[in-house]
Amino acid sequence: MQMRLRVKPAMTSKERTYNIINSINMKTKQLTLITLLLFAFVSTAFAQGFIEGTVYEEAENGQRTPLPGVNVYWKIVNEGTVTDANGHYKIPLHERIGCLVFSCISYENDTVHHMLEPAHYDHVFHTIHVLNEVEIAARQKASYINPIKAIAVQEISSEGLRRAACCSLAESFETNASVDVAYSDAVTGAKQIELLGLSGLYTQMMAENMPNFRGLASAFGLNYVPGTWMNAIQISKGTSSVRNGYESISGQINVDYKKPESGESEKLFLNLYGSTMTMTELNFNTRWNMGQNGNMMVLGHVNKNFMQMDGNGDHFMDDPMVTQGNVFLRYNYANNDWFEGMWGAKALSEKRYGGMMHHNHSGDSDNTTFLINTTRYEAFSKTGFLFDRDDTSLGFQQQFVYHDLKSVYFSRMDYEATQLSYYANLLFDSYLVNEHHKYSLGASYSYDNYDESLNDSTFQRIEHVPGVFGEYVFNDDHHWSVIAGLRADYNSYYQKMLYTPRLHVRFKTHDELTIRASAGKGYRSPNVLAENSTMMASARQIRIIDTPKMEEAWNYGINLTKTFSLGWRELTLAADFYRTDFVNQIVLDRDADAHQIRIYNLNGKSYSNSAQIEANCEIFKDFDLTLAFRYNDVKMTINDTLREKPFVNRYKGLVTMSYAPGTWQFDFTTQFNGDSRVPDLSGNATAMANGQNIGRSPFYVIMNAQVTKKLGKCWELYVGGENLTNYKQDHPIISADNPNSEDFDASMVWGPLSGIRAYLGVRFQIK
Repeated sequence: MQMRLRVKPAMTSKERTYNIINSINMKTKQLTLITLLLFAFVSTAFAQGFIEGTVYEEAENGQRTPLPGVNVYWKIVNEGTVTDANGHYKIPLHERIGCLVFSCISYENDTVHHMLEPAHYDHVFHTIHVLNEVEIAARQKASYINPIKAIAVQEISSEGLRRAACCSLAESFETNASVDVAYSDAVTGAKQIELLGLSGLYTQMMAENMPNFRGLASAFGLNYVPGTWMNAIQISKGTSSVRNGYESISGQINVDYKKPESGESEKLFLNLYGSTMTMTELNFNTRWNMGQNGNMMVLGHVNKNFMQMDGNGDHFMDDPMVTQGNVFLRYNYANNDWFEGMWGAKALSEKRYGGMMHHNHSGDSDNTTFLINTTRYEAFSKTGFLFDRDDTSLGFQQQFVYHDLKSVYFSRMDYEATQLSYYANLLFDSYLVNEHHKYSLGASYSYDNYDESLNDSTFQRIEHVPGVFGEYVFNDDHHWSVIAGLRADYNSYYQKMLYTPRLHVRFKTHDELTIRASAGKGYRSPNVLAENSTMMASARQIRIIDTPKMEEAWNYGINLTKTFSLGWRELTLAADFYRTDFVNQIVLDRDADAHQIRIYNLNGKSYSNSAQIEANCEIFKDFDLTLAFRYNDVKMTINDTLREKPFVNRYKGLVTMSYAPGTWQFDFTTQFNGDSRVPDLSGNATAMANGQNIGRSPFYVIMNAQVTKKLGKCWELYVGGENLTNYKQDHPIISADNPNSEDFDASMVWGPLSGIRAYLGVRFQIK
């Protein structure tokens, strides 16, 4: 590629800045103006020379295919670029660093040494490869912040997912300091995530960069993604790109599934798992080639509980009895000259029941049990057209979802719901003057049809949301990266135009400190019943006082990352702070009356402050250590009083250790969980009599451990334990001896529900 260095005309930059600022409201104007004026004085790329070439993946037959989306950056300083659609990269030489890292989610990182002079270097991904004086060493990190992107994206790699049992997406964050996962209630097994001290409802859940797990999947969707299906998870805090919609408020979590291409995943993979809670799982995936450019893959999962368990003696099952079958079929086609496409379909069937012990759960619910039956189908397509112009492409995404849910709770609540959703997104990517100034334009459309019934009441909501968006990306390959985006959507149900401005800035100082800042707005349509299934696990009366309005919030954040060189080792320190201010929020008031749940729109303030610091270092060869601490300050106006939001831990500490000598791997995680406010139960006579109106939950510690042994090239054996401290919430269910009592409440959960859980598993793979 011919080198092109052009000075950006000052007048053009000011005009562009003026147009961006003029399109958004006053709150974002101030932040955008300050940031863009700063980088207007920074010159574009300057270097004495370049390393450039193409990155390939090599199939078993020796055929090489260009690999797009590979991060190429200088070790320690984390300055770099990303390969384009043709696998090509071009990176300025660094005056001091000669170690060039090639990083791709599907492969172990490769580090190339002695890169001190201008050269053309084509890289091929291998586990270990030696070429003349070029030495490549690979050891994949469990998680890391992508050093290239303006948005602080933390990636949990396949190596990180193997450090714990990770039976599902719900259990994939045990070694992560940013995301918490907890039970929503004490009977159904529903789990929810928490990011920045806010419910997972405010985190946009994505599957391969398309919105997913919304609506009826909110309560149990984390259990719909088997751990062995995932290749990686990307976590970003705060508002994300406008390309993916307006729903990201506290952050975004994207699941990257295994791909059918050669080299992306195993030819055959089997995983068998069993625990002392009698949960048994079988997972598999296999792939094969279909012609020269096509690849097919099938992923399967089944799990089942075989025995009722009551470890705390309250006569309720600690875990519900769950039977799930899940299959995923996908096909990828790539013509490297001009076209690539992905198509897939999923089907899931799940039955879960639980309640009091020693009942004949033949499939019918009675006044001591609950029953939930779920059927879900998904289909998606992603197609892309590549143009002759570099970094120019046109993409189209589509997704269909059908979700059917039927549930009965203790013969008291009869809840049935159906969701039909369609999503489409058209994206055009290119650049303006050169590769330092890129832009994206697009249009999207989403359709949601919800039919719900709760006892004798029926609810229906149909939403049509067309939208358009634009995004400008500046990257000088050295110090500055800026992403400025704006989208406009119209929601037919609320009859409202939604304007979503978002800004992300990255600045790299000369002393190798990376500073990232973000600000933006987000919206979401509430699904009050489906998203709060914990209400069903209670005798409380549900009172919807206000017609729910659309939720709306601003989010601001800053992230600092610095990498220190300790000889051949690296120490990475990261600190961040994020604040979320709600304009409107749905309030679930469980304080006003111990026998009611009052639902209404926010009338006052609601905010979240979250600060975190994290350190990662390889202490000695093959031994990794992570230390982290997070503090949350989350308050909302409840019953006309600004007070601490319930069930949010004020702080959390995390220590993870991983040692991998040879064919062994030892992993140990300790979580330190701070106190949280528990709703007032003074009006519940049973809770008062049994001392369950505690006001605040206590501090507690959770420890998890796993040992993995590789047996040859194909087999792995792993054994582990969860909650090794055997800490359990005392009496989590109020009036557990009488589910028909008006005092019955299984939604007051703040801690672990079961004690020590041991597990054993075996993996078999053919690469």
